[in-house]
Amino acid sequence: MNIWLCIAVMALVTYLIRAVPLTVFHRKIENRYVKSFLYYVPYTCLTAMTFPAILYATESMVSAFAGVAAAVLLAFWNKSLVTVAAAACLAVFVTELFL
Repeated sequence: MNIWLCIAVMALVTYLIRAVPLTVFHRKIENRYVKSFLYYVPYTCLTAMTFPAILYATESMVSAFAGVAAAVLLAFWNKSLVTVAAAACLAVFVTELFL
C-alpha cells in the first residue's frame, strides 16, 4: 500500500473527527449529561494513553504497581505533583532493589 495513501487517509480521519462536531452542533449544549461526558473526555484519553506506559516502563509489574499505588495514595491525600512523582519513582526504585 502506498505510504501517501495511508497518510491521506489518516489526515482525512483526523480532520473529520474535528470538523464533524463543528458542523453538526450549532447551538450551545444544554444537556447536563452530555456536558458532563464532554468534560471528562480529555482526562479519560490521557489516562488511556498513559496507564499502559506506566505498567510497562519498569522491569517487573510488581514494581510498576508499587509506583502506581504510591502515586494514587499520595494523590488521594492531595499532595503536590512533585511529591507524587518523586514518591512513585522512589517506590519503584526500592521495589526494584528487592526484586
